[in-house]
Amino acid sequence: MQTAKKSRATTALKILQSKPFHSLSWLVQCFSTRVGGVSSAYGGRALNLGFTKQDRRAAVEKNRAAFLKKIGAVTKGKPWPLVTLRQIHSDLIHCINGPPAVPLVGDGLITATPEIVIAIQTADCLPVILVDAKNRAVGVFHAGWRGTVKRIVQKGVGEMRLHFGTDPRHIRAAIGPGVHSCCYEVGEEVKHKFETQFAYGAELFHEEKESDTIRDKYPLLFLTARAPGHSELPTKLFLDLVEANRRQLLDAGVPAKNIEASPLCTSCRVDLLFSYRQEKGITGRMMGAAGVRR
Repeated sequence: MQTAKKSRATTALKILQSKPFHSLSWLVQCFSTRVGGVSSAYGGRALNLGFTKQDRRAAVEKNRAAFLKKIGAVTKGKPWPLVTLRQIHSDLIHCINGPPAVPLVGDGLITATPEIVIAIQTADCLPVILVDAKNRAVGVFHAGWRGTVKRIVQKGVGEMRLHFGTDPRHIRAAIGPGVHSCCYEVGEEVKHKFETQFAYGAELFHEEKESDTIRDKYPLLFLTARAPGHSELPTKLFLDLVEANRRQLLDAGVPAKNIEASPLCTSCRVDLLFSYRQEKGITGRMMGAAGVRR
């Protein structure tokens, strides 16, 4: 028992960084994981970066300080201001020039101001980082299905163009870990919303029949007439949220070669990532974060 405890205590803080950004020495960016923090509310020592109901505020503050140090968002030993949002699954985007005087509400942040970290929090929804490689500007966006239907990432490109003169051809984009089409089951109403907003909406969904071990083992028993009241197994509907956001970036003018999407599904990888669905709402929050060095 003591050995296991020591192993968890010495687990290094783990972050994920995207290849399209590696050549930009002025850029601070990453997607966090659940590994390497001090929170005990979600098993082991977790890197929870959100002020959730189950976790202690002091633990989250320690996690955030360690996170900023890990990504290099520190000047002369002092962490840069960390700007986040009260997220509401919207298309609201704020341009940040300094730490806000009041808490912000929305789902997107953009900035070209050095030594500020802008971040959104996720636990299944997609974190998306956009970087204007020419004008040294960054954006972070929280893209669940509601925000995606409202085109938050596509509008994010437009906001960067408005405020920073960003040419979409100079944008590099990273779609971070989130729930993938293997696990993102939704209802028909979600499909309808996408189909009414996007010409390719139907292409973002696939159906799977619910499994039945007896039918799978003895299929011949079910080839003949069924008893009254028995019907075909219902189907499940799954959304490809990653592809939905990739298509929006392409529509906004971002070159396909400049877009990278993480292969990690939060629901499949709860050993590494937080998942609201898989953990039934009792989970921490990760961050997609970016900033500009002087």
